[in-house]
Formats: sequence, C-alpha cells, structure tokens
Amino acid sequence: MVAAVMSATESRGLRRRNWLTNVNAWLLLLPAIVLLATFTHYPILATLYHSFFSLGRSGPAAFVGLDNYSYMLDDDVFWQVLRNNVIFALATVPTSIALALLMAVWVDKKIAGRSFLRLAFFTPTVLPMIAVANIWLFFYTPGYGLLDQFLKMIGLSGHNWLGDPATVMTALSVMVVWKEAGFFMIFYLAALQTIPPDLKEAAAVEGAGRWYFFRRITLPLLMPTTLFVSINALINSFKLVDQLVIMTKGGPNNASSLLLYYIYEVAFTFWDTTYAATLTVTLITILAAVALTKFIYLDRRIHYQ
Repeated sequence: MVAAVMSATESRGLRRRNWLTNVNAWLLLLPAIVLLATFTHYPILATLYHSFFSLGRSGPAAFVGLDNYSYMLDDDVFWQVLRNNVIFALATVPTSIALALLMAVWVDKKIAGRSFLRLAFFTPTVLPMIAVANIWLFFYTPGYGLLDQFLKMIGLSGHNWLGDPATVMTALSVMVVWKEAGFFMIFYLAALQTIPPDLKEAAAVEGAGRWYFFRRITLPLLMPTTLFVSINALINSFKLVDQLVIMTKGGPNNASSLLLYYIYEVAFTFWDTTYAATLTVTLITILAAVALTKFIYLDRRIHYQ
C-alpha cells in the first residue's frame, strides 16, 4: 500500500516536472515566436490578402479575386524585369559560388599573408550597400570614371557602362559578385577546415593527385555548404534594390530593373499597393519553388559527414 502511494506521488512529481520543463521551454521560445509571427508570417498573409483587392482610390477597397494576377500576366514590364532577374541570377549565382570556393581553397593553404588575404576578400561584405554603389559609380561614371580613364590611357574611347542596355546588367553583376563572393568564402573556408586531414594522407598514400582529391573527396564533402550558399545567393539575386536606386533607377528603359526594384517602384512611386502585393506574392512563390526544387535535387547528391 505504501509502495503504491509512493509510486503515485513520484508519478505526479514527474508529470509536474515535465510540465514545468515544457512551460519553461515555450516561455524561452515566446520572444522568437512573437517576432517571427509579427514580422514574417503576418506580413506574408497580409500581403496575400491585399493582393485580392482593388486599390480603392475613390472608395473602399473591393474584392477583385485574381484580377490583379491577370493584369500582371499582361504587364510587359513585369515580364521584362523577370527576364532581367533570371539573367542576373544566372550571371551572379554560379560566378559568386565558384569564386568563393576558389578563394577559400587558396586561403586555406599555409601561404604567406594568409590572414591579410582573408581580410581583403571578406572586406567588401561588411560595406553598406549604398557605399558599394558609390564605390562602383566611381568606376563606371562616363568621362571621369576609372574604367574610362584606363581606356583613354590605352587609346580607346570611353563608354557609358550604366547607360547602355547592352552593358548595364554586366556592370551590376560584376559589382554584386565582388561584394558577395567574400561572404560565401567564409562558409567554404569553415567547411574546408572540418575535412579530416586523414583523408588527404590516405589519398596521398594511394597516389591520388590534388585535382583528383579535390574533385572526388573535397567537392562532395562541401555539398551541404554549396546547397546553403546557392540558396542564399539565389535569394540575394532577387532582392537587389539599394544599388539600383543609387546607380541606375532601373534604366535605361527598364534594362536594369529587377523584380524587387519594380515592386518598390510600384508601391512607393505609383502607390499601387495592391498590385505591389501581387508582385510580392509572385516573388515569394518563385523563390520558394526554386529553393525547394534545388534543395530536393541537391539533397540527393549530398554527403553528410
């Protein structure tokens, strides 16, 4: 009888401790949950809700269903900026990743000035977006920019790099790669330092060359980092706004306008907030679909240590 009473008491005490542990855990998570719900989940749902309404300039907003999406499909500017963004992503994402990997492999070796090289490669990452735009304006400004000055030194005429539709996207791509490659290098450098040195020693004993070791061992072990970096690089390629405001404002003739800048322009220049909400939902859907597809495709080819 006494044993039964003690067992019941211990059971109630265990349940109480579990309950207190759960309450304590949820209280610790509560600030993060509130911030996430307030600044992420609620804005997404509110944007989706507003995308189904008219602007309501002369009266209350009215439910219009998919009319905003239908208008978007007929919007030539939307298709132009979407095409620009796809080209921009194809130009910057693979280049940034390849350059980041190359720099990481280089500064991972025991070479003279390794700390200085790491600092030099990473420095563009910490610069504000506005500062980066003004730095590259100093290169691209026609007439007295550094690029035009160099061309004049070798007897060539200058060029309006940001005013020519044929060169403006290339100019912006170079700037973005310069800024982001150092950031991605840090992740690759950290991943390289987790590779056991025993693997390299075993490969050397077997007579494997450096390129063979890099291709068959290093790259597969870096695939989790590559997945993370590629998704972040893709997202970054679709959220460029600051540099466009300073450098081109989407010109010439929308040749450098990207999707997020077009959303900014629609919302804060034309004050068409419901159409901007429609474009935002489309942007989120595109990014989510591409990221999910990339994750599913690459995850099958990833070796986790």
